[in-house]
Amino acid sequence: MREAREKPAAEHVDGAVQCQLSAHDDGDHFGLLGDTGPYGIALWLRWCGTGEAEPVVLPDCPVAAPGPDGEGCCLFAGHAKPHTWEDAPEETPCTS
Repeated sequence: MREAREKPAAEHVDGAVQCQLSAHDDGDHFGLLGDTGPYGIALWLRWCGTGEAEPVVLPDCPVAAPGPDGEGCCLFAGHAKPHTWEDAPEETPCTS
């Protein structure tokens, strides 16, 4: 992460990194770059409509589906709803 932060923000977002949040037209987009270890944090790429991107380290979302074997959410803490295990009317990822 230290190395990523020392580099300037990308001028465009690589088409291979897609937003993991439910489809949305405004606000920041977040693409998972990788888990940073067993401590409940991951490295994400954050960008907005202008295309300027920056790496950010975010804690994992602590919410799990109801029930004893509830699936955990695969996003970061504080993300906009829905959680990844919730049924969404349309599961089309945003690509802006």
